[in-house]
Amino acid sequence: MTFRLDHAWVWDFWFADDGDTFHLFYLHAPKNLGDPELRHRNARIGHATSVDLVDWQDHGPVFGPGQPGTFDETATWTGSVLRGPDGVWRMFYTGARFLDAGGNVETIGVATSPDLHTWTKQPGPLIEADGRWYERLGDSSWPEEAWRDPWVFPDPAGDGWHMLITARANHGADDDRGVIGHATSPDLQAWTVRPPLSRVGAGFAHLEVPQIATVEGESVLLLSCDTPRLSAARRKAGQAGGVWSVPAAAVLGPYPVEDATLVVEESLYSGRLIEDRTGRTVMLAFDNSTIDGGFTGSISDPIHVSWSPERHGIVPLALQSKGTPE
Repeated sequence: MTFRLDHAWVWDFWFADDGDTFHLFYLHAPKNLGDPELRHRNARIGHATSVDLVDWQDHGPVFGPGQPGTFDETATWTGSVLRGPDGVWRMFYTGARFLDAGGNVETIGVATSPDLHTWTKQPGPLIEADGRWYERLGDSSWPEEAWRDPWVFPDPAGDGWHMLITARANHGADDDRGVIGHATSPDLQAWTVRPPLSRVGAGFAHLEVPQIATVEGESVLLLSCDTPRLSAARRKAGQAGGVWSVPAAAVLGPYPVEDATLVVEESLYSGRLIEDRTGRTVMLAFDNSTIDGGFTGSISDPIHVSWSPERHGIVPLALQSKGTPE
């Protein structure tokens, strides 16, 4: 059954798998705000568990924003969770700080847990956008300093850890600066910002919730971008936004985001790939549609996906015989 809360909108999310139980961490904000656009300034992180990715038990809030003056003083946004070699679970998450003068600065922090239930924020921020490669607030007309949605994974050769980040380059057209930011760490504690793993000019103003995964032996970068954040050229060509996949010749890129293909249109958003207990790769996404003018704000059931050699990307299995969106 779809994961939803009666009292709150639910949107971006990420998983941890302890081997027995799937742990869902999700953003939520109270519906009594009235305007769903206000959810971004009021986002908190919640936790639910499931044994099958279908039936969920909600455990309520994990944590919310920090004290005034901290990097996450306004809201806590999207992240990822993994267990380090020391046995400690780490949640890398986005801290949002909305400024009185206008604009929003995003930076990345970390919280730790022994059991995926009780979390302790560590002093932060952990890393922030480096102006050598990345846009800072005020460098363009873009209303935020984009440095969010950290996706952390081990180096394939065992040489430390990598983080993929939603970021914007410090050059190019304002509507076409979206890149995959990159940082590395030897120990999950000290992080170094690196140049982006994709090129400017791929046709996206931002590349949200990036995730690198393997589907049927193929490395795939999954990301999301809605229609208003596509470049003018993509919109003029009649393209619609949603969840996108990018073929990756190597797990560590570079990623040819210009070759992205649409997996599902933007009525579903912020897709995440995970293996179910049968070993199938499935995607879940949040319901980005509106009913009677209201934002739905819930998380879908698993959607079985597969690799399409013809499209050089992933497609929902049910759509393979019917054609997929261009």
